[in-house]
Amino acid sequence: MRGLAGILFGASAILSASPALAANCRPPHDLQPAAAYTPPAQEVVRTPTAYHLLAVAWGPEWRRTQGQIPATAQTLDDAGARGFFLHGLWPNGVAPPYPRYCRPVASLPLYTVRSMYCRTPSAELLQHEWQAHGACGWRNPRDYFADAARLYDQLRTPRLKAKEMTAGDIRRAFLRLNPALRADQIIVAHRDGHFSEVRICYSMTYRPRACPAGQGAAEQTRLKITAPIKH
Repeated sequence: MRGLAGILFGASAILSASPALAANCRPPHDLQPAAAYTPPAQEVVRTPTAYHLLAVAWGPEWRRTQGQIPATAQTLDDAGARGFFLHGLWPNGVAPPYPRYCRPVASLPLYTVRSMYCRTPSAELLQHEWQAHGACGWRNPRDYFADAARLYDQLRTPRLKAKEMTAGDIRRAFLRLNPALRADQIIVAHRDGHFSEVRICYSMTYRPRACPAGQGAAEQTRLKITAPIKH
């Protein structure tokens, strides 16, 4: 018996699938790179990378939480709050603490921000991902974002419409659209009972692999789904 969440999932949880944001996405004409910043010293971690995580966030939930914390300065364009968007590509070690802020880097070039904006509609978040994660495994932002874009563009993402789903239902939504993946390669992340994002584990050569630290939320964990904003 799957219950109400399973019924909603089967009937209307998925409107359509898309590898990126809406096809008609256009970067704002006044878009500018975000400034580089100095991370707290305690967050600088230089440990070896054992595998990678592709983090794909549920935009409505990001807007609900991050949008209320001005200090993060990582608010999304409205397009990002209508479905999934690319959060980032993260190098992970065999155990915490994971690589982070491995070296100082400059502000991103404008062409990089513009080229990635329809996947990650926040100049501040793009800058953060390059500083916090990209600098730990890539020589330059061009190579980092090229790898992140390639993995993200290959992934088909569902549009969730149910008000509540189990973590298992969310995994199956991704598996149904991405038959090359397995359930043990998908982490379902949440915060305070709200679904926040899916993370896909990849080997050092970018092949899907089992997630060493587990799959996040257990199959039957019921999670609230923040509704997408309307056009």
